[in-house]
Amino acid sequence: MTRPASRDGGKTPDTAGGTLEAFREESDAFIGALAELPMSAWDRRTRCDPWQVRDVVAHVITVLARVPDMIAAPAPARPDTTATDYYRADHRFSDTANADRIRMSQQRAAVRDATSLVQDLTVTAQSVITHCRQEPIGRIVETRHGDAMLLPEFLSTRIVELAVHGLDVADAAGRRPWLTTAAAEHLQRLLFGPDWLTSVTALGWDAVTLVRKTTGRGPVTAQEDAELRRRGLRRLTLG
Repeated sequence: MTRPASRDGGKTPDTAGGTLEAFREESDAFIGALAELPMSAWDRRTRCDPWQVRDVVAHVITVLARVPDMIAAPAPARPDTTATDYYRADHRFSDTANADRIRMSQQRAAVRDATSLVQDLTVTAQSVITHCRQEPIGRIVETRHGDAMLLPEFLSTRIVELAVHGLDVADAAGRRPWLTTAAAEHLQRLLFGPDWLTSVTALGWDAVTLVRKTTGRGPVTAQEDAELRRRGLRRLTLG
């Protein structure tokens, strides 16, 4: 498979501290890495049981595709949920909701080959960028779970999906992680709050290790867990 060219030669305009730019960089990195995977890698099992690599990619396409639809819908009057609060442990991560995620992703993956999945992700990510560029920073959207969120806050959750599932795919395919600096810093800010740089510096881990340990993708000792809590980690519930 040939790696597709970047979808945007210039810089994406700033959206709430570079959220849109971080999304663009991470989606470009994800797409570029997928384009270089051998065909055999697409059928490998991931830690997101029972998904194979192709199912994880299909899931990412599905969750990104919701952004343009949300923008097209009427805007709620006021926001009531942040990106961190969005990942709370409620009905959205119930057995029923998780079964629905599995089914939808497997259905999408079953009717697409690897080349088509890369193309679908490319088109979907570009659609997200195009639609978000046309909206004011204060635009509010409603999620499928009924949350009212500022658009940059919801876009932050899509960066989480790209970054975390990018690690899942990289690990399953035996590839070096492609986590971008922009996405890593965005996640660190989301996980540790305004004083994230102090917390991250004190922990002393590289960006990939930090994301692994804070999202359940890597082992954490009891001492490390205590230190993460002391440093103000805001844990996310991930499906």
